[in-house]
Amino acid sequence: MDDLFAQDASFKPLAERMRPQDLDGYLGQGHLLGERGALRKAIDGKALHSMILWGPPGVGKTTFARILAQHFDVNFITISAVLSGVKEIRAAVDNAKQAMSMTGKPTLLFVDEVHRFNKSQQDAFLPYIEDGTFVFVGATTENPSFELNNALLSRARVYVLNGLDDSALLALIEKVLTHSDGFADVNVQFPTELRDMLVQSASGDARKLLNFLELAVDLSEYEEETETYVITQQTLESVLQTSLKRFDKGGDLFYEQISALHKAVRGSDPDASLYWMHSMLEGGCDPFYIARRVVRMASEDIGNADPRALSLAINAWEALERLGQVEGELSLAQAVAYLAVAPKSNAVYTAYKSCRCLVKEDGHRDVPMHLRNAPTSLMKEQGMGAEYRYAHDEPGGFAAGESYFPEALDGSVFYEPVDRGLEIKIGERLRYLRDQNSGAVQKRYSDD
Repeated sequence: MDDLFAQDASFKPLAERMRPQDLDGYLGQGHLLGERGALRKAIDGKALHSMILWGPPGVGKTTFARILAQHFDVNFITISAVLSGVKEIRAAVDNAKQAMSMTGKPTLLFVDEVHRFNKSQQDAFLPYIEDGTFVFVGATTENPSFELNNALLSRARVYVLNGLDDSALLALIEKVLTHSDGFADVNVQFPTELRDMLVQSASGDARKLLNFLELAVDLSEYEEETETYVITQQTLESVLQTSLKRFDKGGDLFYEQISALHKAVRGSDPDASLYWMHSMLEGGCDPFYIARRVVRMASEDIGNADPRALSLAINAWEALERLGQVEGELSLAQAVAYLAVAPKSNAVYTAYKSCRCLVKEDGHRDVPMHLRNAPTSLMKEQGMGAEYRYAHDEPGGFAAGESYFPEALDGSVFYEPVDRGLEIKIGERLRYLRDQNSGAVQKRYSDD
């Protein structure tokens, strides 16, 4: 196979060295390349055709195009829409024609980031797709329905590539550590729990994972006794930059006092709250720093027990901006006193932290097909939006039993209102809705 745009390099990054060379080594996309996958059937049937590969970064769009060209033994040309224009498109066409005349083989033209081309540039491909000068394979991270011309879409099938799941990424790590093009000759010790940490940070992106892993090995600690390179948690955190968190300078300087103010508000003591606020101001604290923290308190400690607290805190901040410190401090004091006597609830704060922790640990999950928007016929053909129940058409404006989570997380609960303030009413409403959901689910199972 002749790559007309290939460049010789003395050093290749790990992601390039580990690029699979055939379909057997290609990870993920089982829905397309499994036994019953539409794309696999086309490949096995030797039906090479123009296509658009739509998916997030790092899932192997470029790699798959290269494998296609090798599998079908055709010439391969690649251009990037980020760096190219009509001039480069014409050069690709000329090279494809020249290759056909010299080798008798057709050409697969791979266009990366094809959505970056404008309408006229996209139109430039059309006559050459029509006359068979090349098989067109475009890659995009954006929705083709919105970013690509209908004329181009009508000449190419769209395939949706998904982010790689955890098992695929773990398999990739193992392959890197044992493959001759990876670190088979280096003897790297990489504990299982740290591999999981790396996988979660990669979020389905194989290229990101490989870049992180290569840097982690470079920074690993060498143990002479065992002749082993050890990736520690500290090393991995420095690579992922999870430990580099900056703290607000004002918070450093006045940490003890802002802590006292926050605890006084949470403890419903308006007098102590005002005392610590004025102590900070007298000490030279920026009042806007206090205003920011007061807004935080309104959500963290009052929440939906009294939603007016957040509005009042923001209004106090705005008044401070309009009036200046001397006159604006009174509005700040008003907000602090109100927050202190307001009913307290950390239910939203607790739900927020719980949900954030789950998302961070669980990693990427695709949006269920019935929840995806489908304004175009292409998206509907992909099954997006199918079986979605429009809540306003349901009795009471509520689609009892409908799930809005990824399937594996269905039934997760984060928010539990407390029995104080407005959250008493919110809790009653939420219990009613959850009971409706539970009843509908039980009925569905009994009907089945």
